[in-house]
Amino acid sequence: MTNPGSAALSDRVTDAFSDRDLVVVSNRQPYAHDYDDGEITVSRPAGGLTAGLDPVMQRAEGTWIAWGDGDADFEVADEEGRVRVPPDDPSYTLSRVRLSEEDVEGYYYGYSNRALWPLCHGMIGTARCDGRDFEHYRQVNRRFADAVVDRIDDDDDALIWFQDYHFGLAPRMVRGDVGGAVLTQFWHIPWPTWDTFRVCPSAETIVASLLANDLLVFHTPEYVGNFLDCVEAAVPEATVDRSNGAVAYDDHTTTVVAFPLGVDAGRITDLAERDAWPDLERRHRLEDRTIALGVDRLDYTKGIPERIDALERFFEDHPERRGDLTYVQKGTGSREEIEAYQHLQDRVDRSIERVNDRFGTDDWRPIIRVQEHLPKEELYALYRHSDLALVTPLRDGMNLVAKEFVAAQLDSEGVLLLSEFAGAHEELGDDAVTINPYDTQGVADAIDRALALPEEERRERMTTLRERVNSYDLVAWMDDVLSAALDCEGNRDEIVSEHA
Repeated sequence: MTNPGSAALSDRVTDAFSDRDLVVVSNRQPYAHDYDDGEITVSRPAGGLTAGLDPVMQRAEGTWIAWGDGDADFEVADEEGRVRVPPDDPSYTLSRVRLSEEDVEGYYYGYSNRALWPLCHGMIGTARCDGRDFEHYRQVNRRFADAVVDRIDDDDDALIWFQDYHFGLAPRMVRGDVGGAVLTQFWHIPWPTWDTFRVCPSAETIVASLLANDLLVFHTPEYVGNFLDCVEAAVPEATVDRSNGAVAYDDHTTTVVAFPLGVDAGRITDLAERDAWPDLERRHRLEDRTIALGVDRLDYTKGIPERIDALERFFEDHPERRGDLTYVQKGTGSREEIEAYQHLQDRVDRSIERVNDRFGTDDWRPIIRVQEHLPKEELYALYRHSDLALVTPLRDGMNLVAKEFVAAQLDSEGVLLLSEFAGAHEELGDDAVTINPYDTQGVADAIDRALALPEEERRERMTTLRERVNSYDLVAWMDDVLSAALDCEGNRDEIVSEHA
């Protein structure tokens, strides 16, 4: 991996993209144009991978292909849906794909988030693999693939970087039309076992399509192993070389690796240092409280109801903590058009009300729910001043909240409680308090243990975690992915020997 604390991409990567095209394909766009009181406004990337890739794209002067979901997006674009960004200093092209409401329902809410999302998180009972949704998924993938092909020539040395599970079919489509480009894909969510993924009627088609990539990246070695198992089961003609993480199929070699996504630790530190805490503390009546924090998109994979059940058990077992410990649930709605998410919202609302009614007093509520948008400096102040972070997903590809909490802990006094089923546990588990989110009593006991940790031990744990998160940040991760993609270029035509 790259050197710890890298602040910029390596010279090799920077030089490589000074004279070749970098094309990013994602569902989410880096800039959106909307109407506000009749005026067109532009929103910029708020954080995470989208914000991290933006400066890379500016330097590479590449093309970003994404769904144009802003209501004024195509007013500012040309006839082909293209607009130069950033607005104040244009340096690369944003190529927008127009989707109808029917497209969005079938491709996004339907197949991506009713089929692939639950299956990849191991939740078979929640999955709905509707053939009509898959057809929309296939058609939209074709349109994104066409947008890629329109951008490059067959003999072009472009690097195409697909993002996530929304584009499980696009690599094979692009490979069929463009043989010369390097194709890379990062799968942001877990890859499940074959026994789970085989529920998907199109499992073989998706696995074979992903093998059109030169480089396929997952968060953890576990997901790499699961994917290779799926290849062996779904594509028996393929030759799998586990020692080198390579698959030979259809006269092509795919390298499969694990690079755990990092966070922009430097930016988080800068924002946390602004310390917007006093106003936030006063607004939510958090003065003189011990604070436990959960920050989640409202999703059934995050274990929010289970976490609230564990907090209820904690207050049952430790009445001395009533009036002292306050749990802050910072959450945002998600995919509210999907029935399972509507049910989750109702369940979370009822659970919070139950706990507050049972234990709350006139001047203290055990659970405070923060639903309004928080500016980043306030969010990272909340991370910084929380005593505990409860990161309790039932299953998660990585969980960047765990890393953001660590990056914002400038005083190194907080404790991270981390689900063993989060991808981040592989990196952070040794110095976090490990929990099994399915074990109500176990999580309640872990909260008690975390609160009782001596100050010196808390500091030692968090200092080690901060070193780890800062040393392999978002830029280091991007450098690893792009370097590995460049390495694949020279080996693209090699076929893995069956006995390698």
